[in-house]
Amino acid sequence: MNRRNFLSFAGSAVALSVIPMNLIAEDYRKSKPSVWTAHNIDDATKALYNIKDAIHSDEVQIEVPNINSSGGAVPVKFGTTLDAKTIALFQDANPESAVAVYEVNIYDVKQYEAKIKMAVSGTIMVLVEGTDGKIYMNKAKTEVAAGGCEG
Repeated sequence: MNRRNFLSFAGSAVALSVIPMNLIAEDYRKSKPSVWTAHNIDDATKALYNIKDAIHSDEVQIEVPNINSSGGAVPVKFGTTLDAKTIALFQDANPESAVAVYEVNIYDVKQYEAKIKMAVSGTIMVLVEGTDGKIYMNKAKTEVAAGGCEG
């Protein structure tokens, strides 16, 4: 690569890096506060997506250890191969069920990892709002040997 091409490429890269991106994200804590105060997965699901039941799908992946030595940081890997608008993570071991809601688009790699604090053994559920308007889900159970929410 000659010097002129390199400088042209470098200048373009710098120019693109300083252009502000227009990111739009919904603040679900403000727009749907009942999602974050729901005490079980069913109520949180209804508050977020206005449904009671979702379609079970193997295209929604969730991976958690069967047994965790401590509930202080339970590792969760989750994602989907579906075309999605949102991906939501819930659990039923703590007083409030909602953990996170991610807005995604068709170009995103929809694979995530999180560590959840869990007081007791329970179920972790991933819900995916597809671009087709349907809600898909998968869930996994995990056991916690020692609770992590006491301190």
